[in-house]
Order: sequence, then C-alpha cells, then structure tokens
Amino acid sequence: MRVVVINHLSLDGVMQAPGAPDEDTRHEFRHGGWATQRSGPELGEAMRQRMVDGFAWLFGRRSYDGMLSAWNDRGGPFKAGLNRTTKYVASSDPSTELRWPSSTLLTGDVAGEVAHLRERAGGNLVVMGSGQLVRSLLPHGLVDEMLLFVHPVVLGSGERLFGTDERHDLELVAQTVTQSGVLVVTYAPSGG
Repeated sequence: MRVVVINHLSLDGVMQAPGAPDEDTRHEFRHGGWATQRSGPELGEAMRQRMVDGFAWLFGRRSYDGMLSAWNDRGGPFKAGLNRTTKYVASSDPSTELRWPSSTLLTGDVAGEVAHLRERAGGNLVVMGSGQLVRSLLPHGLVDEMLLFVHPVVLGSGERLFGTDERHDLELVAQTVTQSGVLVVTYAPSGG
C-alpha cells in the first residue's frame, strides 16, 4: 500500500480547520472554514482518484474523531462509505476507544506499524488532516505522495503541516490551478 497525504494548506502552510468555523479552535484559532469558498469539483476529483481500489484511511486520533463525527452527524452518502472503509488510527494512548466501525488502533511504534501496512498489497492509505502523524512519518520515508491544495490565502496563525526545523526534499510530480486560484500540487519524496 502507498501512503498518500491529502491536505488543504494556506500559502503560509496552515492546515488547521479548513472546512468549518468550529472544526478546530485550538489555540484560539479563529479562521476556521478558510478553504470552503474556493473548494470545487477539481479538488474532489483529485481526491477521488486516490480513494479507489481498496483504499484505507490513516488518521491521527484528533482527525479521526473530528472527521468521522462530522460526517456521521451530517449523514448522507458519505456516512455509509466512511463507516465501511477500513480506518487505521494512530494514538499515543493505548486505551483510545475507537467508536466507528472498521477501525484499528495503531499505538506504540506507529512508524513501524505503518511500514508494515505499506508492505501489504492493495490501494492507498489516505491521510487527511493528521499533521502530527504526517510529521512523524516523513523522517522515516513513509509518505509516498503528497496531494496538497494550496489556497491563495495567508492566515498568519494556526497549526502548520510542516515543522519549523525539518527538511524534506520532494519532487514535483504534477500541478494545476483551479478556476478559483487553488494550486493543486502533487509531490513525491525525491530521496535527496
């Protein structure tokens, strides 16, 4: 399986709460929902291409709780699909309770467990949100692709995808710009 990270980012690298004002208000973040006005069918299609043929979710615990709670509360066609899809959830707490069906807890040596999952045949392990998880996988070479939706907005504060003292060399694989000005970029590790 391949680990594919999909995230919305502001120009200054913020990934916190792109979807709704109350999505994640940690540290008094007040810009929630910043990505919704520019989201469109091109972004959905790019995501859909990575969520076919036996894909599974790979979440950090906060993203798992937030995303699945939101979609299960909303209902609709995504609810059944999210509940059916296999979900792996990384947590530092081995007593974490996973409330949603088809969920497996990864704790302890999460990087080792993800490395083991990557050895399996099949589709993608799709990571959305989960900044802490992504930052923990990158140094171990456990991210195969990053699909980033870079929105033309600077937020100035908020949780960022990348740490402040990290270097990760990436290779640009594909790029396009949506009509609303979102840069859709795909990166892969360069090995440099």
